[in-house]
Amino acid sequence: MAKVKYFYDADTLSYRKIEKKKSDYLMRSFFLIFGVLLIMFIGFIGLSQVLITPAHRADRMELENLKLHYKLINRRLDESSTILAQLQERDNTIYRTYFEANPISDDVRKAGFGGVNRYKALDGFDNSEMIKELTKNVDVLTKQIAVQSKSLDEIVALAKEKEKMLAAIPAILPVKIQDLTRMASGYKWRMHPILKIRKFHKGMDFTAPVGTPIYASGSGKVIRASRSSTFGKVVYIDHGYGYQTIYAHMSKIKARRNQKVNRGDLIGYVGNTGRSVSAHLHYEVHKNGRALNPISFYYGDLSPEEFLAMQKASEEEGQSYD
Repeated sequence: MAKVKYFYDADTLSYRKIEKKKSDYLMRSFFLIFGVLLIMFIGFIGLSQVLITPAHRADRMELENLKLHYKLINRRLDESSTILAQLQERDNTIYRTYFEANPISDDVRKAGFGGVNRYKALDGFDNSEMIKELTKNVDVLTKQIAVQSKSLDEIVALAKEKEKMLAAIPAILPVKIQDLTRMASGYKWRMHPILKIRKFHKGMDFTAPVGTPIYASGSGKVIRASRSSTFGKVVYIDHGYGYQTIYAHMSKIKARRNQKVNRGDLIGYVGNTGRSVSAHLHYEVHKNGRALNPISFYYGDLSPEEFLAMQKASEEEGQSYD
């Protein structure tokens, strides 16, 4: 039973019962209900922090795992970038230098990732910065790998061309050293045996019996296989890269015009045709139309001792055989 409250009325000098208004009841009810709802809301919030549903817990664990995977992927990308940087360094300073190719600049290797916000579509997420950074790192690495792959393709092509060039350059004796009688005259001014004047001898004379095999000193294409008044039966081989060789005074020509030959292929036999005074092979090496000393091109099949002996014999004074 609710208590009855009174107040003292000074006008009547007596106690009077306090009459409660309807609005007071409404106000008290409102505050009571509001207080109960507030307590329930606070309790629900607190309870939700303690009682997490299995689905919610699984989502949170998955999110943490994704963050961990992002970190691991970024670490692996950093390791891959380090390895690629080492490969790029070797590419520029070793491979491309060896094949006389210009190095690839950093501007070319890393171009295409500045200025425009290409990752705007990844904005607006809780972890946008992390996702954008990973995506950018993948794009940069992919671009650098593409550039390096193209560079290695170019290196392979240069290597094949270099191999082809090395096979083409005259590098062996046109007559086997065991078949030589002697090396008569080298690349220098000598007395011509028929004209009886000093004339520059543009090649080397190898004395050997008639019929001794003559071999192509480098790979190339036969551009002439005929007879001339000076060289007699002669073969010209174009090796490409500016190189050309001449094999003169043959007794018999084995090669034919437009034939492709490899280094060491038989092209004819030693003879004494044309303006010659004895059986021998007159051999010349030309680069871009200029005669060079053939002694510089025997690195393919001479030992150091054999090379020095041949160099000494070629420098001796004497009359040439043609």
